[in-house]
Amino acid sequence: MTIRVAMWSGPRNISTAMMRSWENRPDCEVIDEPFYACYLKETGLPHPAREAVLASQSVDRATVIRELTESSPASPLQYQKHMTKHMPQGMDMIWCAGLKHCFLIRDPVEVIASYLRMMPSVDEHDIGMTRQAGLFREIAAVTGEPPAVIDAADVLRDPGQILAALCEALGVEFLPDSMLSWPPGYRESDGVWAPHWYGDVAQSTGFRPYRPRTVELPDPHCRLREGSTEAYRWLRGFRLG
Repeated sequence: MTIRVAMWSGPRNISTAMMRSWENRPDCEVIDEPFYACYLKETGLPHPAREAVLASQSVDRATVIRELTESSPASPLQYQKHMTKHMPQGMDMIWCAGLKHCFLIRDPVEVIASYLRMMPSVDEHDIGMTRQAGLFREIAAVTGEPPAVIDAADVLRDPGQILAALCEALGVEFLPDSMLSWPPGYRESDGVWAPHWYGDVAQSTGFRPYRPRTVELPDPHCRLREGSTEAYRWLRGFRLG
């Protein structure tokens, strides 16, 4: 029986490094943002590599859901990397009742600053923190229990401790020799958007040490920070570690 783990994250949040950690296990396959093409098709947003993304994945949500819940993976463990903003409000989440869930969060100030280094603008929808909190409630209602939550800063401070706690919460054996380091480079499992977004991770061989930063956001983004911080702090109250 395959254990399917769904990791729900916002952008610029060590989510690809976390995917590397799980993919380096000998018993795990990973799926990189399977709803990205659906999201681009529905929103019409001009993201980098838009046409390549649309050509690389199904744009039909029902088809993607069947692949995520009914396929027969070659490995006993499947790790699904999801972006919370790819799930529109009002979507019935009953499809993921049989999955094990975790939410990866990060301080919105750091997310906003990092996003602005990659894109010309940012809004609440882009970083998806409020949607992340709403999705947490929806999945908790479907599964009958609150999902596990990990904070990116906690992972970087002590990846061994947090990943061990996460594996325990998910009912999966923690494999430190596999999950705390990996070979550099891109992967066949990476989405076609990897050249734009995954440059730093492609050079990495493990989780990089946490470095406290003083981030100064432009004035137009202070309100975005304030609104997102409320959702972040609420989710942080559920975190492991």
